[in-house]
Amino acid sequence: MDAPGPVSRRAAAAAATMLLRTARVPRECWFLPTALLCVYGFFASLRPSEPFLTPYLLGPDKNLTNLEVFNKIYPVWTYSYLVLLFPVFLATDYLRYKPVVLLQGLSLIVTWFMLLYAQGLLAIQFLEFFYGIATATEIAYYSYIYSVVDLGMYQKVTSYCRSATLVGFTVGAVLGQILVSVADWSLFSLNVISLTCVSVAFAVAWFLPMPQKSLFFHHVPPTCHAVNGIKAPSGGIVTDTPAASHLPGWEDIESKIPLNVEELPTEEPEATPDRLLVLKVLWNDFLVCYSSRPLLCWSVWWALSTCGYFQVVNYTQGLWEQVEPSRKAAIYNGGVEAVSTLLGAVAVFAVGYIKISWSTWGEMTLSLFSLLIAAAVYIMNIVRNIWVCYASYVVFRIIYMLLITIATFQIAANLSMERYALVFGVNTFIALALQTLLTLIVVDDSVLGLKITTQFLIYASYFALIAVVFLVSGAVSIMKKYRKREDPESSSQITTS
Repeated sequence: MDAPGPVSRRAAAAAATMLLRTARVPRECWFLPTALLCVYGFFASLRPSEPFLTPYLLGPDKNLTNLEVFNKIYPVWTYSYLVLLFPVFLATDYLRYKPVVLLQGLSLIVTWFMLLYAQGLLAIQFLEFFYGIATATEIAYYSYIYSVVDLGMYQKVTSYCRSATLVGFTVGAVLGQILVSVADWSLFSLNVISLTCVSVAFAVAWFLPMPQKSLFFHHVPPTCHAVNGIKAPSGGIVTDTPAASHLPGWEDIESKIPLNVEELPTEEPEATPDRLLVLKVLWNDFLVCYSSRPLLCWSVWWALSTCGYFQVVNYTQGLWEQVEPSRKAAIYNGGVEAVSTLLGAVAVFAVGYIKISWSTWGEMTLSLFSLLIAAAVYIMNIVRNIWVCYASYVVFRIIYMLLITIATFQIAANLSMERYALVFGVNTFIALALQTLLTLIVVDDSVLGLKITTQFLIYASYFALIAVVFLVSGAVSIMKKYRKREDPESSSQITTS
């Protein structure tokens, strides 16, 4: 359901890495859970009606007004997603992933069932709340697989699961476009297909094996230090940060713990880490991570741009409906979503071959491409031609996917797994908080409730402001570096220290 709030899969996956330190099975046992999770991700993402949500709500099936859809219904997703994000994260760890994956599947079923049969403003607002549950619980999907496979399989299973969701989304968009443009199917029929697909995903999720361990609530008992003849260290969380405290009972021996709970000693109760110590470790890691200026720079861009990206993607269908009403002309929303996704994937792949000194020119690059994003959003809004809107949207998504990938590896390259999780979790939460604030002020009819065209003018200005901020910051950074090179004494002091 792209229009009311697209799932930022990258953001969900980044937050999901906070749950990685979980029980693992032997390497040869990875295939079945991975295959089941890929099938689940494919069918959960195969929703051909998603690119046509706004025309469906404004059409004869729901007969809602522009004001109701854009200013009263879509904001509900943003608010519910933010409120549910942290509680769902804790529930995912406490319930050990699988129940939350099932909750996501059930939420998708309820969402599309209500999309078919619910009528009226209040009912559709409840629908948006259930979709907020579905998007918030994506963290369970992206973290589940790490609880049942060996550490050496992380890269492979991650690529499989990500590919499954990407293929599912693309196939769904293409299928929806073909059925609308060629077979002349109704949008109601597309929602029936979507409901069928998410129901299949929910059925598949029941066959996922149940993990026996998680990070906070279900971990290795402190007395169980020896597994398979190997002695575990007596410390706590493994970290490369001197400031990080040790938590009793958090032993770094998950790779030796079998999935079958019967193989574990049963006479010892499960250890419970001191929650205060947990918070102290997270706070210390937070201070250490964000004390790095390059990391802070990339993180600020991550949060600011993701906020703007969410808003543009959420309400793009509304802008297209203003430019070219679906009641009067053929629409190609599905094709545009598929093309932008595939070209974005190509751009992401090309990132690996870009040669540039990111430490020197990174901020200037962010400034330049943020300006291009602002231009794409501005053109999308000003030029009242649907094909120009489509082209601008494709450019917008490609540039964002390119930059967010660069930001991801620039942050992750200098972090351990726990720090990676912390940073991207904080970045994602800040992005959602900013999006909520922007939605409340600009979109919600209880405050300004601006028209969709005025909203996009604000979003273009928002990205232009980001470009200016990073242009100034990048220029200052470059001048400081060149001054240090020209000052021999400063250079020698830096080398000595």
